[in-house]
Amino acid sequence: MSLKDYIQQHPCIKRFAYRFLMHSVKTRPNWWIRPFQFLYIKRGKGSVIYGSVRRDITPFHPFVLGERSVIEDFCCINNAVGEVLIGNQTRIGLHNTIIGPVHIGNHVNLAQGVIASGLNHNYENVELTISQQGVSTSPITISDDVWIGANSVIAAGVTIGKHCVVGAGSVVTKSVPDYSVVVGNPAKVIKHYDFTTRKWLKNI
Repeated sequence: MSLKDYIQQHPCIKRFAYRFLMHSVKTRPNWWIRPFQFLYIKRGKGSVIYGSVRRDITPFHPFVLGERSVIEDFCCINNAVGEVLIGNQTRIGLHNTIIGPVHIGNHVNLAQGVIASGLNHNYENVELTISQQGVSTSPITISDDVWIGANSVIAAGVTIGKHCVVGAGSVVTKSVPDYSVVVGNPAKVIKHYDFTTRKWLKNI
């Protein structure tokens, strides 16, 4: 049995480990953990994480940044409740927020102010405050060769297919098929690529 499995099976030890690693109010790694992030952050050759990026990155779940990928200034990256995996030659634009579980492919471009969160707060029990009910997660997958416009929101559980474009300001609540253009709130497919005619066709 691995150490991680042992901790998962013993709630008291799990709570102690969590409190040791995470600040109870700030809900981010404690100051004495952050200097050791280089031991568990996996980065590919030529990757860049700018100095102003908020790295709420814990050893609980994997964080991987692929070769020649960039996380630009003022982003927040959080893997406390799920892994964050970013492929090769991908750019996470200014002021993005990425909360796992999120899988981002190769050659992906996220413009400014994009939010992709695989986390939702539970709220169903009206006898408790929402903050007392914990969270649930559902992975986001952004496939290879995707462009997401500025200030878009990608909801938990969504898969965006290969070579898709998400228009600026869109709120994507449902999965998007390969080779599509989506816009709006909620986002809808307005174009798709037809391999027979080899043209982008408008959806009627």
